[in-house]
Amino acid sequence: MKYMLMIYQDENALSDADREDCYAESLQLAEDLNATGNFIATAPLYPTSMATSVRVRDGEPLLTDGPFAETREQFGGYFLIEAANADEATGIAARIPGARKGTVEVRPVIELAGIPVRGEKRV
Repeated sequence: MKYMLMIYQDENALSDADREDCYAESLQLAEDLNATGNFIATAPLYPTSMATSVRVRDGEPLLTDGPFAETREQFGGYFLIEAANADEATGIAARIPGARKGTVEVRPVIELAGIPVRGEKRV
């Protein structure tokens, strides 16, 4: 089963050096997970100052700078993994560097039939 591991923390909690260390550690974790067959994808996100929220009301898109909600912790990145069960997924989440200063939300992914796969053309 696929799991989305969403990393939340105060985006101002890390110095530039700490952030680079976090990226390096996350890259190593991705390599380790790839070696065990658990890895699908991962990426950090730019700060919320670069976000735009989109809502459609009465058929019209409404754009707002920034995230949808003001919170103490912001969504800062993710790992998408394959795990045998929730216990394995939470064990992997505990290895994510962001879990030490923030929160990692673990959520199973609903896999819908017919969703295109990148690079594959439907016939």
